[in-house]
Amino acid sequence: MTQLPAITVYGIKNCDSIKKTRVWLDSRQIAYRFHDYRLDGLEPTLLQHFMDTLGMDAVLNQRSTSWRQLNDQQKCDLTPDKALRLMLDTPTLIKRPIIAIGEQLLVGFNPDQLTALL
Repeated sequence: MTQLPAITVYGIKNCDSIKKTRVWLDSRQIAYRFHDYRLDGLEPTLLQHFMDTLGMDAVLNQRSTSWRQLNDQQKCDLTPDKALRLMLDTPTLIKRPIIAIGEQLLVGFNPDQLTALL
């Protein structure tokens, strides 16, 4: 039997996409660790890794309610460093879930992508 790579689901527990992901994994009896940004915190190096691997636009959720609540000054001239600081201050700006499967990272709940990597 092949050993599955370590799986970590990153997000916020009350997010609908997180709930769907966890139900999907649980229903298939796939072991994973859940990292809640609010409870477990978020290290700048981890967020930087997400941005380096996936790109700023893939990680920063510019369609979120949290993004819409930012003022224009916070949104303008957005650099990766500025985006990193915004997401560290307001983790709800991070697209969810981010799923680490071994060395692979996925953004969002996509059963087909999950199945392909598992």
